[in-house]
Amino acid sequence: MPTLDFDWNLRRIMADHGMFQTTELQPLLKQHGVTLSREQVFRLVTQKPQRLSMDVLMALCAALSCHPGDLIQTRPAETIVPKKAVGVEPTRASIGDLRPHPARIRRPGSGTPGTGR
Repeated sequence: MPTLDFDWNLRRIMADHGMFQTTELQPLLKQHGVTLSREQVFRLVTQKPQRLSMDVLMALCAALSCHPGDLIQTRPAETIVPKKAVGVEPTRASIGDLRPHPARIRRPGSGTPGTGR
């Protein structure tokens, strides 16, 4: 599990520049040589990118007069600690003991179980 995570601050920086619609960013990027579709710009603004080309990063920085560190801020990853149930002891049984038994369907009034007669 990764030990670092990051905050993506593009939306906040856009708001600092009075830009509140994702479509406002598309022409600015184009001025700096990056052509993205409306959908790509929308995802870039609304989601944390997992991959980002240097061309797009530099165009964002130039268009918004900021530095890469303003857009991306690293932080320690949050670790999810499972909550311990109150009053419940940990199970010591093997997984075989925890599996349910298969159901057997029997006709009403049948003589011998499993024969169907």
